[in-house]
Amino acid sequence: MLHQRFRAMGTEIVAVAEEPSGLDGVRALFEQVEASCSRFRPGSELSRVNAAPGDPIRVSPLLAGALEAASRGRALTGGLVDAAVGQAVRAWGYDRSFAEVRGLQAAPSALPEAAAWEIRGTVLRRPPGTLLDLGGVAKGWTCDRAVEGGLAAVVSAGGDVRSADERTRVEILGIGGEVAARLHLGVGALATSSTLRRRWPAGGGAAHHLIDPRTMAPAVSPVVSATAVARTAAEAEAGAKAILLLGEDGLAWADRQPWLRAALAVWHDGGVFATTGIRVAA
Repeated sequence: MLHQRFRAMGTEIVAVAEEPSGLDGVRALFEQVEASCSRFRPGSELSRVNAAPGDPIRVSPLLAGALEAASRGRALTGGLVDAAVGQAVRAWGYDRSFAEVRGLQAAPSALPEAAAWEIRGTVLRRPPGTLLDLGGVAKGWTCDRAVEGGLAAVVSAGGDVRSADERTRVEILGIGGEVAARLHLGVGALATSSTLRRRWPAGGGAAHHLIDPRTMAPAVSPVVSATAVARTAAEAEAGAKAILLLGEDGLAWADRQPWLRAALAVWHDGGVFATTGIRVAA
């Protein structure tokens, strides 16, 4: 097997494939999706859609696919994970690539709730002014496309992993970078959502990138990192975010979801808890 590492979507991508052409295809796919779905590129299709006043609006099949993945994640989590938090993400200071975020002097005032939106085929409907953010789901969805399309056996993107290799094993890290858990992923997908890294000062406190659509503010949770195992990386991404947002109820919720195979939560005090299917490291 051949391995390749490169940067895309603000994170490190790792691809494992049998042929060099597959590795080239994975890199090209990530560039294509980022060019379409990035909210940091003024010329991206998503940026143009967010700026467009009209409703409905027709989008490309590629962007429609990413929006469909986001819509499915919203449905699976009962609205806990919603791409329509783009306005809040911006208001809280994450209005540029993370390396350029400088923080806020004051926290923003109350923000309107996430607006209803839908994608049907290639037609997007959303109230004018709705800002969609596909940052999380785009990584997992691209991993899914790369593996399902036969480009690679395993693709990892900043904590999102999609595998078609029965031998795939994954280590999940704790607060201090130590191994918190190990699991045999095999054929399937995994995603981790965390509030530990992408943080910045805001109004005398700290903000992070994970917005709770119920409050339109950075999530307040005793869980600082959550991992979910599912059939696809896009679904695992939605599950991990929901677990973190639900806090102390997150793992119990995950255990009731038939589309989630296993889950793990790292608490603010370093405690590690998991459902069956994940072996917590001693």
